[in-house]
Amino acid sequence: MAYDKFNILKSSAVPLPIENVDTDQIIPARFLKATERVGFGDNLFRDWRYNSDDTPKKDFVLNNDTFSGKILVGGKNFGSGSSREHAAWAIYDYGFRCVVSSFFADIFRNNCLNIGVLPVQVSPVFLEQIFAAIDADPNSNFTVDLPHQKISIDASGAAEHFEINPYKKENMTNGFDDIDYLLNIKEDIRTFSKNTPL
Repeated sequence: MAYDKFNILKSSAVPLPIENVDTDQIIPARFLKATERVGFGDNLFRDWRYNSDDTPKKDFVLNNDTFSGKILVGGKNFGSGSSREHAAWAIYDYGFRCVVSSFFADIFRNNCLNIGVLPVQVSPVFLEQIFAAIDADPNSNFTVDLPHQKISIDASGAAEHFEINPYKKENMTNGFDDIDYLLNIKEDIRTFSKNTPL
C-alpha cells in the first residue's frame, strides 16, 4: 500500500496564515537530493523553522507547542512555484494528512493526492472561520470527511463541501497510488485484453 488510507480525519490544526507559500519555502531546493519519500519532514519549511546555526526560530508556528495536529491550514495560493513533488513528501513525512487553503496550485494539489495528503480547498470566508477558531482555541478540532467531501469546525458545527476528483478520492480511501490502482484491477485488465480483438 502506497500510504495510509484516508476516510474521516478528526484533528486539531496548525495555522500558517501566509499567502503564496511556494514549494521552495515548503522544502528548499538544497534538500532535494534524496529519491525516497522519507526524511523530508525534518526540513519542512527549513528556512522558516531554523536560524543559520540550526537553532529553532521561536516565533515560527511549527516550533510552537501550542499548535499541533494532522491538519495544516495555509493561506491563499498554497504550493505555488516549481513542480517539485518533494514538497508534498515533506508535508506527509512531517505528519500532516490534510492541507486546507482557499486556493492550491494545480501541480502541488495533484502531488499531494498522489501520496496521501488531502488538499481541501474552501472558500475564503470559511478559511477565515477556521483561522478564527484556531485563534480562539488552539486545541479546536476539525473533521475532514472524505466520503461526504465535507470539512467541519467541531465547536461551531460550521461546515463546507469540498471538491475532489472521483478517481483520486477512490485511491485515497484505499491508500492507493496510481500503480496500486492498476495492480488492484489487473484481473479486469487481463480479462479485457483477452476479450478485446487486436
